[in-house]
Amino acid sequence: MTSIIKFSNGKTLEVKPDANLSESADITTCPVLFGCRTGICGTCLVLVTSGSENITKACEDELELLSIIAVDQPNARLACQFRVKGDIELEYLGK
Repeated sequence: MTSIIKFSNGKTLEVKPDANLSESADITTCPVLFGCRTGICGTCLVLVTSGSENITKACEDELELLSIIAVDQPNARLACQFRVKGDIELEYLGK
């Protein structure tokens, strides 16, 4: 069964179970830009507006960067760092 990712700009993307968003998306289907894809640049910063229980938890390195670039945004994540386990909704915050 696939998971649906809905973006705040109205786009949707279907991904396979346990998919990494950065590996499943391309520029035509996903409004999120990816830079390093290793969790150190912050280009893929997103706000999880729904379905946070359907993504993997952040590791300590991701949490450290989020504490710097996403102060007071507890639902912020780096899209390159999580795997999708069910339907989610995201708002792209990165640049």
